[in-house]
Amino acid sequence: MSKFHYAFKVKDIKSTRKFYIEILGCKEGRSTENWIDFNFFENQLSAHISDNFPKLDYCGKVDGINVPIPHFGCLLEIDDFKRIQKKLEKEKLEFVVKPQKRYEGKTGEQLTMFVFDFSGNPLEFKAFSNNNEVFSI
Repeated sequence: MSKFHYAFKVKDIKSTRKFYIEILGCKEGRSTENWIDFNFFENQLSAHISDNFPKLDYCGKVDGINVPIPHFGCLLEIDDFKRIQKKLEKEKLEFVVKPQKRYEGKTGEQLTMFVFDFSGNPLEFKAFSNNNEVFSI
């Protein structure tokens, strides 16, 4: 099993459940009043309540677009990417980076989009045109 675990800060459990369960479709795992685990596309996320959020830095420049650092996300199949995109649009979430194709016609061509969860955490979703090129140079 090769899965990742990521613990991150959120403002509250209620809005976190709404974003990750109701919008993204993640399954809830264990939880207390101070943290909650999710099955995030077969990976484990642990959201912990905090009131100390560091300022984001838009120092990441990818294919000419400034992206927030740090961020996390998921590699999806194209159909799943489009399904998530439609759900985000239906909920009228603002895209940090609107859904678009990056590196078009080149190695590593991919769909990408960035959104903030309800605690201000930036997430990126990607879908490669060719999954064999995820780590290609």
